[in-house]
Amino acid sequence: MKNGWQQKQIGDLCEVIAGQSPEGKFYNAEGKGMPFYQGKKDFGEKFIETPTTWTTQTTKIAQEGDILMSVRAPVGPVNFATEEVCIGRGLAAIRSGTELNRDFLFYQLQHLQPEIAGREGAVFASINKSEIEGLPLAFVPLPEQQRIVGTLDEAFAGVATAKANAEKNLQNARALFESHLQSVLTRRGKGWAEKPLASLCSLFVDSAHRTPKYQADGIPALRPRDVVNGKLTLTEAARVSQKEYEIQSRRHRPAPGDIVYSRELSYGWAVILPESPCICLSQGMCLFRPTPSLDSAFLLHVLNGPVGREQALRAAVGAAHPHINLGDIKAYQIPFPSPGEQKLIARKLDAMLAETQHLESIYQQKLAALGALTKSLLHQAFAGQL
Repeated sequence: MKNGWQQKQIGDLCEVIAGQSPEGKFYNAEGKGMPFYQGKKDFGEKFIETPTTWTTQTTKIAQEGDILMSVRAPVGPVNFATEEVCIGRGLAAIRSGTELNRDFLFYQLQHLQPEIAGREGAVFASINKSEIEGLPLAFVPLPEQQRIVGTLDEAFAGVATAKANAEKNLQNARALFESHLQSVLTRRGKGWAEKPLASLCSLFVDSAHRTPKYQADGIPALRPRDVVNGKLTLTEAARVSQKEYEIQSRRHRPAPGDIVYSRELSYGWAVILPESPCICLSQGMCLFRPTPSLDSAFLLHVLNGPVGREQALRAAVGAAHPHINLGDIKAYQIPFPSPGEQKLIARKLDAMLAETQHLESIYQQKLAALGALTKSLLHQAFAGQL
């Protein structure tokens, strides 16, 4: 450690208040009593967001300016309290003493977060008051703390601006494609019709209404989470045995060019199966096979674009477990130009989508680089290198 720096613990310089949840009967959403926060779900970038729950029974209280730490999975994220609030079991408040600049403490806790969250690959389910008090703290005199905070504030302001621009560009790239897709499908030319999806498919089947028995290796099992945003992620798919595959595939065997569609969880996304698709459809999926009159690539753009997504949102039922019934999917209204026009539209959209995804990849890389820069700045700051 650099000369002039000392190694201390959080408990040497701070008061740690472990949260305690009031009884549920005292909660309300009408603003009665004190704002109540249970965990990380209301965390913002740096400051906790506007409360949605209040309590008329107060247990443990955090003051304005206290640092709130999430102490249950995820463990380690921090935010500032912006007013006096009641904190539940999922949070702890860390109150810095007069020797410690609270922003210096906040930045250092951000720096420590990967270590707090897990060591040697094991993610902690929780952290208690004494463990927080025992966390290591790099300490320098107050003037040096303030200098470091000023340097980090200036650097992170630039990072925040660059991040906001990259995120905006990322959103704009996708929005531009979807706007063009919407325009193509709503500005219908001569001879276009609109037909229910079921009338345009030669095969339309639901997956078995049972969860397969998963195992470490074997045949991939395609789940709703594996087709989010119209992308197939079989590399992370669960696996089933040959016997389980036979059970799940009694009514159908997926073939290249078939479209699989998610009915549950991240519902309303479709993908075309690749060559040699030896997969098992897990619960919450359905499969359909377009007739020769319907181009699969054209249909995919319809389903994953605004036209299909809007129909999926209208058809979804069940607040606790959102899903779409097979009958409602069959009733989707599909814009239907001639087969030749379908292929032409699909080719143009494929090319535009590829360019959009290339731009998205660039912006994602920029965001990853900015995240790495943030970690590097924090490391330098608390290694005495700023």
